[in-house]
Amino acid sequence: MFLWRAEVQPGVSVAFTDTNAGNLALHVGDDAAAVHRRRARLEHAAGVAPRRFQYMNQVHGNDVSLVVEPAPPAPTADALVSLGQPLAVMVADCIPLVLVGDGASGPVLAAVHAGRPGLFSGVIPAAVEEMRASGATDIRAWLGPSVCGSCYEVPAELRDEVAAVLPSTRSTTSWGTPALDLPAGAASQLDALGVPVEYRGPCTLENESLFSYRRDSRSGRFAGLVWTHD
Repeated sequence: MFLWRAEVQPGVSVAFTDTNAGNLALHVGDDAAAVHRRRARLEHAAGVAPRRFQYMNQVHGNDVSLVVEPAPPAPTADALVSLGQPLAVMVADCIPLVLVGDGASGPVLAAVHAGRPGLFSGVIPAAVEEMRASGATDIRAWLGPSVCGSCYEVPAELRDEVAAVLPSTRSTTSWGTPALDLPAGAASQLDALGVPVEYRGPCTLENESLFSYRRDSRSGRFAGLVWTHD
């Protein structure tokens, strides 16, 4: 169920699911009741229940939503920040970025959907800014599995456009064509913000235990998770 899971500091855990957890998204044509059952099973496996992970309606933008308590419908945003409410981000090649910072009354958490458009438009700096506005210090980051710079083939014009803003994203596929390295771009943004990266996940396209939209456009979605516990 978990590709990777760790208690990253006392009382705070981070995890990334794999295909054994099943599709966790409601927007890919799956049966909604089945998705909710999988989400509930995941919450029990993580030890979150009876609390629930807060998901979001991701639109490849840079809006950040501050979550006080879970409530449907999911907020339309590409980053969530909370003062302890469990958070989730869903992906199938984009970067599931999880952030944890220290706050005056407890941890400050964030979950970020960092695909190419969001990375280009600054969703990561926006999330870190919201965390700091919420009192976070000593923020650290975990970059979950995503398509790597050796696999993410794009037209040369698109590579040049993105690399003009984020030079670290410029890459070449293993077969010699233009590519983008989104994890490198995310890491460079985090470094500029003074946020160290504690973990980098494997490539989704190369790992069949992870959903990949590039490998199968009918793909489900796996999740990056962050939560507090006793």
